[in-house]
Amino acid sequence: MTPRRISLHIDELVLHGVPPAHRVQVGEAVRQELARLLAQDGLPTGLSGAVPRVDAGAVHVTPGAAPESLGTQVARAVYSGLGTGRG
Repeated sequence: MTPRRISLHIDELVLHGVPPAHRVQVGEAVRQELARLLAQDGLPTGLSGAVPRVDAGAVHVTPGAAPESLGTQVARAVYSGLGTGRG
């Protein structure tokens, strides 16, 4: 099977309650985890073409959790949202 190239562009990531100092770390963790999930599991079943908006739902994080942990959880929620077609 020939590997497929996936292009993912996140125009805006809204994270309420995240300190501004953590934005870059959270964003990078989201990017890394989404890349890992897509490489490992591919596109969620039923997903094809552009998705204008994904509602990843609420992500509950332990107060004081590392920004990387938050980014990983957000990425998993986004990936799950892609599979459900929530928008």
